[in-house]
Amino acid sequence: MKTAVESLVTQEEIKKEPEKTIDREKTCPLLLRVFTTNNGRHHRMDEFSRGNVPSSELQIYTWMDATLKELTSLVKEVYPEARKKGTHFNFAIVFMDLKRPGYRVKEIGSTLSGRKGTDDSMTLQSQKFQIGDYLDIAITPPNRAPPPSGRMRPY
Repeated sequence: MKTAVESLVTQEEIKKEPEKTIDREKTCPLLLRVFTTNNGRHHRMDEFSRGNVPSSELQIYTWMDATLKELTSLVKEVYPEARKKGTHFNFAIVFMDLKRPGYRVKEIGSTLSGRKGTDDSMTLQSQKFQIGDYLDIAITPPNRAPPPSGRMRPY
């Protein structure tokens, strides 16, 4: 008699590849080009066209295992107004579209200043960030609801 065994592995677990651990003492950091807004909205893709980039560039040397929370703290070092508790940081990867000319954006997660969140430990590597991509961070000050995004996430 054969018994059917049902797998308890979810589709999400199948998609997750184990992340390679990065030895920050032996691995050269990458230059992460970060663009921020303080109106809660991401930059328009046409602002990245024809070799142009938005003027709000922040250059960070980091590694592929950098978490969103770690990147949030680096941004807060540069922008004191973003240190206020309740400031919302919405992260997106901006990348060159290989199928048609121009850039595309992929929202990857968010953090909240002064609070723990489900996306805090998300890494660039886990979101398929490629060296050469940009990071766009829409910052929303406290007490101003962030604009609706493509992804709903529990708070």
